[in-house]
Amino acid sequence: MLEIHKITGLRAQHFADLIRTAQLVFDPARGVSGRYLKVDWEKFGIPLEVVENLQSLGQQYQFASPHIPVEDIWEKLTPETRRWFVEKKDYLWQFEEAFPAFDED
Repeated sequence: MLEIHKITGLRAQHFADLIRTAQLVFDPARGVSGRYLKVDWEKFGIPLEVVENLQSLGQQYQFASPHIPVEDIWEKLTPETRRWFVEKKDYLWQFEEAFPAFDED
């Protein structure tokens, strides 16, 4: 983690935000049965090649805690996703705000 942090400035919280974003990209309806949302992720600033990588990551960690070892996540990111992630690291939490849980009051 220290080496990744030195090179990119990414912290563990950024990786947790990335996993939550990947989970949303994979399933924007958040598992609500019978509900399907089609989202144009490019309008949210996520390029198509990054969407594909995030969907794969989101599927793999669909029900996981977002606190996964940084090295495990980093090695699964494509170069395009790594660049996007470093650029957007401080804004990833906003995706979760844009798609609030359906069971919240």
